[in-house]
Amino acid sequence: MSAIDSLNAIREDALNELAKRSTLDELEQLRASLLGKSGSLTAILRTMGKMAPEERAAVGAEANRVKQALEAAIAERREVLKQAEMQARFDAERIDVTAPGTDKLPTGRIHPMTQTYREIRDALVGMGFQIYGGPEIELDDNNFTLLNLPKDHPARDMQDTFYINENVVLRTHTSPCEIRALKNIKPPFRLIMPGRVFRVDEVDASHSPVFMQIEGFIVDKGLTLGDLKGTLDTFIHAVFGEDVKTRLRPSYFPFTEPSAEMDMSCTICGGKGCRVCKGTGWIEILGCGVTNPHELENCGFDPKEWTALAFGIGVDRVASLKHAISDIRLEYENDARFLKQF
Repeated sequence: MSAIDSLNAIREDALNELAKRSTLDELEQLRASLLGKSGSLTAILRTMGKMAPEERAAVGAEANRVKQALEAAIAERREVLKQAEMQARFDAERIDVTAPGTDKLPTGRIHPMTQTYREIRDALVGMGFQIYGGPEIELDDNNFTLLNLPKDHPARDMQDTFYINENVVLRTHTSPCEIRALKNIKPPFRLIMPGRVFRVDEVDASHSPVFMQIEGFIVDKGLTLGDLKGTLDTFIHAVFGEDVKTRLRPSYFPFTEPSAEMDMSCTICGGKGCRVCKGTGWIEILGCGVTNPHELENCGFDPKEWTALAFGIGVDRVASLKHAISDIRLEYENDARFLKQF
């Protein structure tokens, strides 16, 4: 076989082999076998020195044509394989955002304080109460004076107040919302007033300078302490269950008269007596009373015509009783080890 015939055979075989190469590595191996130092086309070129001048010219020209044809074919095939590899990588990395998930992702949990607040809120809203809010930075008049605590009232010392200036404070309870409601809403009405309150207090297992209260406030004609007791009984049973017993115990608050604290049977021991209830079988749960007539008068209402009932409950206290939490700091510190239990 002449050298030119061998070159044509190499070209035909190479073009046939190109179509079979499916990866860039395979294509590079084919290129090396044809055009590399030990390639078949290179081997023919090395024999040209022994040829007659006329044959050498013809073989050289044909060898250049074959080499150019092979290089062009290899380059074209390389581009095809590159595009195929890019498409394969794209297909492998493509994500169908409409497809349903296959992995079980970790889910968050509702904070126990939020759980408790929602239970309290839902129970009272279900009894006909509406939510009413007020600012955390409050006028001294709304926080104290109009609630029957004038400047010289000794009960102000009970609150340990954060003063911003002489006339502005961080509210020490949610009761200022009562004043705002009396000034802005026409009775009769039933309101719950949730929110954070602030007091100068050392942090320990049962005290915090910032905590959450919910105030209940009812204004209507002819209300009695019996109406308050019935409302609170219904509320406590909705939150803690029908088996819980309640009782009112006389107490003192400057903005209610008469005033009382409500106890309920211990949820830990069922009223038998334990460390939590100090052996009494009872736990204090909230303060309440008939609103002092002076508060109504301060807001322009005739206490002989209108009566108001009020009660206040700490959300953290309810959470502690429902979940047997012995340290309220756990409810505010957001320790993941604690929160994941809920």
